[in-house]
Amino acid sequence: MAYTVKQLSELAGVSIRTLHYYDEIGLFKPSWLAENGYRYYDDGAVLRLQQILFYRELELNLTEINAILDMPDFDMLAALNTHRAGLESKIHRLQDLIKTIDSTIMHLIGEVEMSKQKLFNGFTPEEEKKYEQEARQRWGDEEVGASYQRWNSYTPQQKEDIKAEGNTIYLDLVSQIEAGHAPTSPEIQDIIARWHQHMRFFYEPSVARLQGLGQMYVDSPDFATKFREIHPDLPEFMRDAINRYCEAL
Repeated sequence: MAYTVKQLSELAGVSIRTLHYYDEIGLFKPSWLAENGYRYYDDGAVLRLQQILFYRELELNLTEINAILDMPDFDMLAALNTHRAGLESKIHRLQDLIKTIDSTIMHLIGEVEMSKQKLFNGFTPEEEKKYEQEARQRWGDEEVGASYQRWNSYTPQQKEDIKAEGNTIYLDLVSQIEAGHAPTSPEIQDIIARWHQHMRFFYEPSVARLQGLGQMYVDSPDFATKFREIHPDLPEFMRDAINRYCEAL
């Protein structure tokens, strides 16, 4: 099949001027010229143009591309496999960049922080009373009372700072989850260590208490729902990460 320069331009998604320029520098010649001077390209030319565009995508300059394609031992099948590997690597890099951009957008517009804020002050008075009752049943009146006393001893500004610190911890945790880190990874374990220290603003947690919190994030409908608003996998992920952290204590 033969293509005119206009047809090839539309097929390949490059401008006619670009095809003319490639002709001028000897990189991509038409298969033949008609008597009227029109350029025509056969299937072999189309495959060469494809190679040029692949190499351009891999950021080689035109001189390098010309030298590669004109090598006597140029192997198109091997080149295609190389292009595939290079493009897959580029896709992974771009996917990581997209995740970073999405996380940054969420951070800048306050979406993630707003969701996390519910962990601290998103309960209605009725929910707060219900949670307090569940906590007293789980850990006893004395420990829960001491925790409320410690929290109420902070100034309003201190409480806001503590909440902000908690927001940052969960934001960092979600970023690492989206980056593909496992609950046992050093990156996640470092964040869980920060979370452990953060819990000390409320009470001095034992290892059993830490593990109990991790399980509660999964079992408690209130906490599980609020955690899933931050990230769908967060309750189970937190539980597994906390259990691994506690094993190392």
